[in-house]
Amino acid sequence: MGIGSRTGTAADLLVVGLGNPGEEYARTRHNAGRWVVDELVRRHDGRLRRARRQQAMVCELRVLQQRVAVAAPVTWMNESGRAVAPLVRRFGIGDLGRLVVVHDELDLPVGRLKVKTGGGIAGHKGLASIRSHLRSDAFTRVRVGVGKPDSTPRGGQYVLKRPSRSERAELDRVVDRAADAVECFLVHGLDATMNRFNTA
Repeated sequence: MGIGSRTGTAADLLVVGLGNPGEEYARTRHNAGRWVVDELVRRHDGRLRRARRQQAMVCELRVLQQRVAVAAPVTWMNESGRAVAPLVRRFGIGDLGRLVVVHDELDLPVGRLKVKTGGGIAGHKGLASIRSHLRSDAFTRVRVGVGKPDSTPRGGQYVLKRPSRSERAELDRVVDRAADAVECFLVHGLDATMNRFNTA
């Protein structure tokens, strides 16, 4: 994959939740990936801490006797790869399928969830940055549906706004399911996770 050798103890899984830094963006649709990381940290009694070399908030969890690193980049969304590539090195992710990137997805209705490994990026700038820095698109994605705007604003503006109260309730449910999907992937692998979560 061309990104250098491991710099720390290998993890069984690396989960990265995409978003923008700062309180201004914390509750916007574009930060749905970060919400999933926060949920995993909450479930497993962790605490995110700043890792300056990796430009991310990082926590190491024990989930069903496996070592899971979770992270939220503190870069802007369109520079996510600047954090993800060093995280991959730090946690010894030799198989990029064991890198799970959780992100908002305009092409899915609010509350829907899809899991896949590899494939296109559908114009998502965070994914484009990761692909560029890793020189590969072979990582796994958990796509959290945030829906599309009916007309205006355009997608880029839409994801930087907060969801309505009714949408937020749906998003809270799908964030919980996305965390379930990550745990399922850890234990049962891709096919079982896709079968369980891509059809609901």
